[in-house]
Amino acid sequence: MASVYSVSQVTAYIKNMFTQDFALNRISIKGEVSNCKYHTSGHIYFTLKDGGAQIAAVMFSSQRKGLAFELAEGQQVVATGTVDVYERDGRYQLYARKIERDGTGDLFARFEKLKRELEEMGMFDACYKQPIPRYALRVGVVTASTGAAIRDIMNISARRNPYVQLVLCPALVQGERAAASIVRGIEILDRMGLDVLIVGRGGGSIEDLWAFNEESVARAIFNCQTPVISAVGHETDVTIADYVADLRAPTPSAAAELAVFDYRQFAEQVAYGRQRLNRLMGQALERRRFCLEQGRMKLKLYSPEHLLNEKRQRLADVENRLAGLIKERIAERRHRLALDAGRLDAVSPLRRLGGGYGYVTDEEDRRIVSVAQAVPGERIQIRLSDGRIKALVEETAQEPLLAAFGPADVQKTSAEKGRDSHAQEEDGGEGSARRAGERSGD
Repeated sequence: MASVYSVSQVTAYIKNMFTQDFALNRISIKGEVSNCKYHTSGHIYFTLKDGGAQIAAVMFSSQRKGLAFELAEGQQVVATGTVDVYERDGRYQLYARKIERDGTGDLFARFEKLKRELEEMGMFDACYKQPIPRYALRVGVVTASTGAAIRDIMNISARRNPYVQLVLCPALVQGERAAASIVRGIEILDRMGLDVLIVGRGGGSIEDLWAFNEESVARAIFNCQTPVISAVGHETDVTIADYVADLRAPTPSAAAELAVFDYRQFAEQVAYGRQRLNRLMGQALERRRFCLEQGRMKLKLYSPEHLLNEKRQRLADVENRLAGLIKERIAERRHRLALDAGRLDAVSPLRRLGGGYGYVTDEEDRRIVSVAQAVPGERIQIRLSDGRIKALVEETAQEPLLAAFGPADVQKTSAEKGRDSHAQEEDGGEGSARRAGERSGD
């Protein structure tokens, strides 16, 4: 019976064969770079291929000094290193120590040629880019129905906003018929009047992504009336579709983040906006109320009724002041009148007549104020308070003034006697003067 070996034994044996092969220990391989990945550790993983085969390759970070340019998809290079077996995966690969350029690969050349042509036609110009709706509610997706891209888009969309509707148009994203399938999906969704489209697929080699470098796909994206987000491959993958689309997303997941707005954040913004609006409206209403109150006060201040009331108040004040002044003046005049009346009464002939005195005249009504004016045998008239007496002068005699008064008259107060004396003097003076004038006239 033949010997039975374990997988590890066989792999180790093969690895030993590779190690002992002098040609494989220092070999230079020419090919086109494909599926190039820069790892966070600094290692570079890529594939070298030609028309008939391909070989996996890696350049460790410690060997990066052997690379004088940035390795990228489609480059034609010559990689020098060792071909050895990676025992864990049971596959062989090239461990590159040095990589040099060897011209541009066919696919890369086609990529650059189409890119220049479309750019010259203006299809990449920013003036043709449509804005992506901020609050899209219906999002169309053109991608494979079973790939990782659609699952990522669905998961992120559900997390960010469960109310957004996703419309998938399944398409081939790899192979000869992929370009036509993608174009058809774009045209179908564009006629549905959606808010935004996501066109893309997951990562892969340049050959895997080549459908998105076809001119027909580029023109379908350019002519689409609905805004288009391209989401092809990984962040380092760039296709013609990325240049033509209205917005490029580095991955399908990122495209979902850009197309679907966060509902919770939106609700918070709406709540904040409502609070701010209410606050601003309250402040505006308060300012309007203040202005209205000021206007009302000004209107009241300058209104005819207010002015009339003010005039009435002033008139009432003036009337009060005038009434008080008049009262004072009347009281003053009454006081003065009382004084004058008292003085007049003191010198009034009627008062003297009422006190028992008489007014003596001759028959011709000439006043007699002295016994010298009375001639015995002449008739005289004596006027009292209640009438007139006609008398005949029998005789006259000169006597002192006090002798003519009785006991009652002597009891008069000195003030009254002074007033009476003063009045008699005035009457006597006037009478004497008149009698003298009358007699001189005679």
